[in-house]
Amino acid sequence: MSCFWRTSDLVVLLIWGVFVAESSCMNGNQTSQNGSLRAEVSAPVSAQMGTKALLCCIPISWTKVILIAWKIALRGQPPCTMSYKVETNETNEINCTDRRITWASTPDQSPDLQINTVALGHDGHYSCEIASAEGHFQMIHDLQVLVPPEVTLFPGDNRTAVCEAIAGKPAAQIFWAPAGYHVTKNESHSNGSVTVRSAYHWEHNTVSAVVCFVSHPTGNQTLTIELNEGGGKALGSYISYIILSIIFILIIAGCFWLWKSSDFRKCKWTRPEASPVVEEDEMQPYASYTEKSNPLYDTVTKAEACPASQGEVNGTDWLALSVTEN
Repeated sequence: MSCFWRTSDLVVLLIWGVFVAESSCMNGNQTSQNGSLRAEVSAPVSAQMGTKALLCCIPISWTKVILIAWKIALRGQPPCTMSYKVETNETNEINCTDRRITWASTPDQSPDLQINTVALGHDGHYSCEIASAEGHFQMIHDLQVLVPPEVTLFPGDNRTAVCEAIAGKPAAQIFWAPAGYHVTKNESHSNGSVTVRSAYHWEHNTVSAVVCFVSHPTGNQTLTIELNEGGGKALGSYISYIILSIIFILIIAGCFWLWKSSDFRKCKWTRPEASPVVEEDEMQPYASYTEKSNPLYDTVTKAEACPASQGEVNGTDWLALSVTEN
C-alpha cells in the first residue's frame, strides 16, 4: 500500500521543491539557536470507512534518527502518543487505546503508521515528529474519513421526484436532468454524516424520464425514473397498486372456489332419509312371529270366515266359550 501523500511523483517533487525554496529564502528563520534545522509539511488526506489507511513519515536522514514519535489527536478524544527510541530500540505508548492504530511495520524498519480498519472516529490530526542529529522533521496529516451515502430515487405527487443521499460524509451533491426547478435540503447527524434530500419538479408533459446525478468523493451514482406518456407520474408508482389488486382478486377467487367445493361435497355425501318401506321391513319379523306363534287365532279366524248352519252355530258358540274360559 502506498502512502497517502505519495499520490504522484510530481506532487512529491512540488512539495520538496517548495520546502527547499522556502529554506533557502528564510535561512535564519529555519535555523534554531543550536543551529539545527526544522522542517514541517502538512498534507490533508482522506480514507474511506472500512478500508486500511497508511500514513507516511519520511525522515531527513534515516541513519542519524534519534527519536520517532506519532502524536494523534482524534476529534472528541484525548491525545495519544506513540514513540520509538532508536538508541535503545524501545517503544512506548501514552494514552493510546485504539488497537486498530499501529506501526505499519517495526519502528526500526519504517516510521509509518497504519489504521487497519478506518472508522468515523478516526477523523483527526496525525503528526509524525522525527528528531535527528541534523535537525527536527515534522509531517502533519489531517485525516478525513469518507462515508459513501445510500442513494434512493422515488416519485412524488404532482410531477415531482425525490432523490436522497443518506448519511454520507462529506455531504453529497445532487444534480437533475432535464433542467428544472428543485429544492435541496441537508440534514446533519451527530456522527458527522449528512443526509441530502432534493425534490425535483418538471413542468411539461413531454418529459419521458428524470435522471438524478449524485456526486461524492467515494464515487458517483446515477438513478433514472421512467415516466408514462403523460409525464404526470412514474410507472414505478403503479407497481404496488397492481400487485395489491392481483392479490386481492386471487383471494376472492380462492374463497369462492372453496365455498363451492365444500357445498358440492355436502350435497354429494348427505344420506337420504329412511322410507316407510324400511319401517315396514323392520316390523315384518314381529308380524311373522305373531302369525306363527298364534295358531289358535288363525283357527278362529277361519271358523268365522266359513258359512255355518244353525247347528254349527251352536257348536261354534261353545267353542268360543271354551276359548274364552281358557
